[in-house]
Amino acid sequence: MTEVTQERPTVLVVDDEEDLRDIMRRMLERRGFDTLVAGDSDQAIAVCREHPGVIDVLVTDLGLPGVSGGDLARNASELRPGMGVVYISGLPKDIAVTKGLIGQDALLVKKPFTSDLLLGALRSILDPPAPTA
Repeated sequence: MTEVTQERPTVLVVDDEEDLRDIMRRMLERRGFDTLVAGDSDQAIAVCREHPGVIDVLVTDLGLPGVSGGDLARNASELRPGMGVVYISGLPKDIAVTKGLIGQDALLVKKPFTSDLLLGALRSILDPPAPTA
């Protein structure tokens, strides 16, 4: 079996608010994640192109300058097809879906959020439930 289990999942955090980005990075690193950070879509795409290892999950704000987090996720997923996505936003999910920013099945964590809420979203991507027979 050639599958390698990664000890520390890698998360790319994208938010234009530097303080929030830093808080999320520190919180994730304390909880056993490796983190990469970007302040906008261009930086995030550059990280997706240049990072030599796996990026397990993209955590992106929906309201990025110039481009929506949904557009960023679509572009980043073309470069990193296996990468999961968690959106963060002040908008409730139903409004974000109605506006066409994200799909109905997207995972959105509403601001303000606790570290447990964000971790729960990440775990739901990284540790999907086993199919029931």
